[in-house]
Amino acid sequence: MKRREFITLLAGAAAARPLSSRAQDGRIYRIGVLNSNPRGSPVVTALFDELRRNGLVEGRNLVVEGSGIGIPYPQFQDAARELAKTKVEALVVGGGGPPIRSVQAVLPAIPIIGVADDMVADGLARSLVHPGGNITGVSLFAPELDGKRQELLIELLPGVRRMAALADPRVQSPQQLQALQEAVRARDVELSIHPVTSADGIIPAIDAVKAAGAGGLNLLAASLFGGNFRPIIAHTTTVRLPTIYMWPDYAELGALIAYGPLQTEVYRQVARILAKVLRGAKPADLPVEQPTTFELAINLETAKAIGLTVPMNLLTRADKVI
Repeated sequence: MKRREFITLLAGAAAARPLSSRAQDGRIYRIGVLNSNPRGSPVVTALFDELRRNGLVEGRNLVVEGSGIGIPYPQFQDAARELAKTKVEALVVGGGGPPIRSVQAVLPAIPIIGVADDMVADGLARSLVHPGGNITGVSLFAPELDGKRQELLIELLPGVRRMAALADPRVQSPQQLQALQEAVRARDVELSIHPVTSADGIIPAIDAVKAAGAGGLNLLAASLFGGNFRPIIAHTTTVRLPTIYMWPDYAELGALIAYGPLQTEVYRQVARILAKVLRGAKPADLPVEQPTTFELAINLETAKAIGLTVPMNLLTRADKVI
């Protein structure tokens, strides 16, 4: 083999290796992560695995400042105040608009890569293409998906005439809630809206839904519900209330039915955006991304526990059946 061909072959092999195996630039990158999921959870594991694939390895060239992993959303702002005392270069903030805004109020100049229901409607970005500030990340199509989940719940419960939705009025606008009600009214179904603004109000709201005779519950996209999904799954199963969720991942943990993007894939997107920011890109110039894959997941064990038979047309369309 000629020397030139050998050098070309080596260069090609280097380009083919993942970023994590290439020579690093010698820098130590410092980030903060604010997320309600604990260390070792699928979401946090996916985030750090994707960072590793992009050449950012905790303990080698990546330092995670503070203790913001596995804390509830109301503590995010206090954790951000502690991070303000460090040399953190960027933040990953999960949980939607309210938690992201609370962190931005403390760290208005630090790049934030967030996951929100609707980045533009939440006022976190001027547009998807040109965010224009210190925040970018992933926007989840939340209003559209809330409507899609409502349609799936009607399919799950043929003959249902009364349904309910748990909503966080800080997230869902009156116009969005009205649109949901009008959509089910066209199918001769009544939808009652139950506003909830605190974790303490979730279980009583579920009990009120059950007492009112609703046949099913649409858990609308909100960080308040995402941060409390385990007690919600447990209680809706106990009272035998068919409930649909936004993250398909939850079906593995006992949720009856869920439709939306995979949470782990969303956080892989976040990791790739973070890598770009740490290497010099500005959030104002990085387009907000959106999920590209959506899954329908159904848990038949939970269906059996609440005495529900899942229609075959849904089962055949499901991406995952547990």
